[in-house]
Amino acid sequence: MKIGVPKEIKKDEYRVALIPVGVEELRKHGHQALVERDAGAGSGISDEEYASAGARLVDSSAEIFAQCDMVMKVKEPLPQEYPLLRPGQVVFTYFHFAASRELTEAVMKSGIVAIAYETIRDEQGRHPLLTPMSEVAGRMSIQEGAKYLERPMQGRGILLGGVPGVAPAEVVVIGGGVVGTHAAKVAAGLGAQVTILDINLDRLRYLDDIMPKNVVTLMSNAHNIREKIAQADLLIGAVLIEGARTPVLVARDMLKTMKPRAVIIDVAIDQGGCIGTSRPTTHSDPVYIVDDVVHYCVTNMPGAVGRTSTYALTNVTLPYGLELAAKGWRKAVRENPAIRCGVNIAEGRVTNRAVADTFGLPCHELPKAGGD
Repeated sequence: MKIGVPKEIKKDEYRVALIPVGVEELRKHGHQALVERDAGAGSGISDEEYASAGARLVDSSAEIFAQCDMVMKVKEPLPQEYPLLRPGQVVFTYFHFAASRELTEAVMKSGIVAIAYETIRDEQGRHPLLTPMSEVAGRMSIQEGAKYLERPMQGRGILLGGVPGVAPAEVVVIGGGVVGTHAAKVAAGLGAQVTILDINLDRLRYLDDIMPKNVVTLMSNAHNIREKIAQADLLIGAVLIEGARTPVLVARDMLKTMKPRAVIIDVAIDQGGCIGTSRPTTHSDPVYIVDDVVHYCVTNMPGAVGRTSTYALTNVTLPYGLELAAKGWRKAVRENPAIRCGVNIAEGRVTNRAVADTFGLPCHELPKAGGD
């Protein structure tokens, strides 16, 4: 099979979907890798390294899409890439369909097989291809939050951990999953007072057990969210519902209760955001202010630390890419339930229930292993 890796064109995206050792592994299994020139530059990987590993370098993404049976990316195709998509072609990347009807309809029209990193789910119910980027985004959320709390960055002028004689910042994390856990760990390590809210009591018990004493767990409900955001210097939105649009848990009228120049980092913005006033931003223009509250809503946070993120991502995506290349997507779906969960749209039909429900579309779920 021919597997192609185009250069990412999303603004301020520095990751790449395959590293040279991945090229070697594909070749070892009888496949050919095509890599667009400079695709790895943002992650510090040169064309020469790809060529040495056995990749064929091409000059444009158009060549990748035209020649390859499977395209491995990091971010969803953008409008200028829609015309390049070919019926029956497998595109393996983060899609986050629920955040964009335009993307959903374009992919349906294209006839490709869209396999989304974020909905691949293993037997334990975990999302192995989402986890490493959630770890990065969770840690980055505190790094960015601390920066934008500085007064020159339009924040409250607060040091996250405080100093002797001065109280630390109040950090509120909505969501106790991978993003929220890593955000809380970093914030607590810097000395902030942290509250994590989640709807899963067993998860809260676990977090209460592993977190340091400056982290408090709290059941997530409308009353507790209203109460805690009024105290927050830094609010982290870390909510995820697989494949679906993130529910809005903080409405605009609730922002009026927040401290002047408090900071919101909505990590859930990839799936639409959990803050009513959130809208997508970029690394080059990351923040805006609504009701005197600073909003940071960058849709590809891990892209800023391209080298770290690329290696963390490709550690987990390569085995699935190899399986898809070896078996083809239909056989892989039949034999691996995790990959079946990853197929969101196949040849014009939505196959993921959450995506279909988000846009009121019919869902054509793929047969399970052993099915017809």
